[in-house]
Amino acid sequence: MESLRQQIDVNRLPRHIAVIMDGNGRWAKTHGKPRVFGHKNGVDAVREVTEICAEIGVQYLTLYAFSTENWSRPAAEVGALMALLVEAVRNELKTLNKNNIRLEAIGDLSKLPAASRKALMEGIESTKGNTRMTLVLALNYSSRWEIVQASRHIAEDVQQGKLNPATIDEEVFSQYLSTRNIPDPELLIRTSGEQRISNYLLWQIAYAELYFTEVFWPDFKKKNLLEAILDYQKRERRFGKTSEQLVS
Repeated sequence: MESLRQQIDVNRLPRHIAVIMDGNGRWAKTHGKPRVFGHKNGVDAVREVTEICAEIGVQYLTLYAFSTENWSRPAAEVGALMALLVEAVRNELKTLNKNNIRLEAIGDLSKLPAASRKALMEGIESTKGNTRMTLVLALNYSSRWEIVQASRHIAEDVQQGKLNPATIDEEVFSQYLSTRNIPDPELLIRTSGEQRISNYLLWQIAYAELYFTEVFWPDFKKKNLLEAILDYQKRERRFGKTSEQLVS
């Protein structure tokens, strides 16, 4: 892993990495275990990826932990996931503070079970002064929900005379999103071989580089994250321009 780390250009790191943590259930199946076993082992991958991102200088890491669509899963699995959230936040709190990492969350948090929401809010409050890196958990999150909510709030502000419709542009719209204080991701990673965005940060990843890997999330380690960043650094970020324009 050290050789991989030495290849990283710290001056060209993505400021914000977003991850779709996929494959916990299938990983558990390959081990002859129930799906919850995969989710529990997925917490280890969260720890590894968070640590390496902080170590090399990534400023924001957003993890898709629970989507609004996930409520349709079997009740036992949803319950176990919510209990695991409480356990993970409380167990990792000391490590987050030790490593100067701030915890944040996006999504419709009001719909989370009381115990899960309480643990999450306690974690956010406890780490709010940390400055090394921000770890964002997307919980009960849906990009379409977020965009609809933003549109509704914009309409309300226009109706109340707080906002002039003529001034609404991309920058203004972004200020109504739950990520308004977070830069857009430059790199989106999805594990387990699936090549979908799954209703995740649709507005924010307009110019993100997409990286798909066959590795199931519980097996995604520090070296896998470094490989994704190295792949990212080999790409040319043109933002609609030509290669010649970037050089000139």
